[in-house]
Amino acid sequence: MNVLIENLNQELSIFILSMMPISELRGAIPLGIGMGMPAWKVYIIAVLGNILPVPILLKIFRPAISYIARTRYLRKFSGYVVRKIDKGSEKIVKYELLGLLLLVAIPLPTTGAWTGCGVASFLKLDYMKSFIYISLGVMVAGLIVLLLSFVGFSVVPS
Repeated sequence: MNVLIENLNQELSIFILSMMPISELRGAIPLGIGMGMPAWKVYIIAVLGNILPVPILLKIFRPAISYIARTRYLRKFSGYVVRKIDKGSEKIVKYELLGLLLLVAIPLPTTGAWTGCGVASFLKLDYMKSFIYISLGVMVAGLIVLLLSFVGFSVVPS
C-alpha cells in the first residue's frame, strides 16, 4: 500500500508541476526522471498535465489580463505579462500557427503553453487551431526535454 501511495504522490507531483506556469513540463520531466520513474510514464503525465489548462487559458487569458490591468495593485504585473506576450507575438504574426507551435516547442524559459495561450488569445487566433498547435508544441517540447534530461542525468556522476 505504501508503494502505491508513493507512486501516486510522484505521479501527482509531476502532473501538477507540469500544469504550473514557468516550470510546465520543462521542470516536471527532469523531476520525474530524477525520481526514477519510467521515461514513457513521465512524458505522458507531464504532457497531459501541461495540455490540460490550455483550453481554459485560451478562453480566459485576454479577459483576465484586461481586468488585472484595471486594478490598482496589479497594473505593473499585467504590464509585464503583456510585454512578454508582445515579445512572443512578433514570431507568431510572421509564421502564424507554425510560429505558435515553435514558440511552445522550444524549451526555453517563458516559451511554453502558457505563453502560447497568451499570444494566441491576444492575437485572436482560431481557438481550435491554437489548441491543436499548442498541444503539438507541448508534445515536441516534452520529447526535447526528455532527451535533454537523459543527457543531463548521464553526465552527472552518481
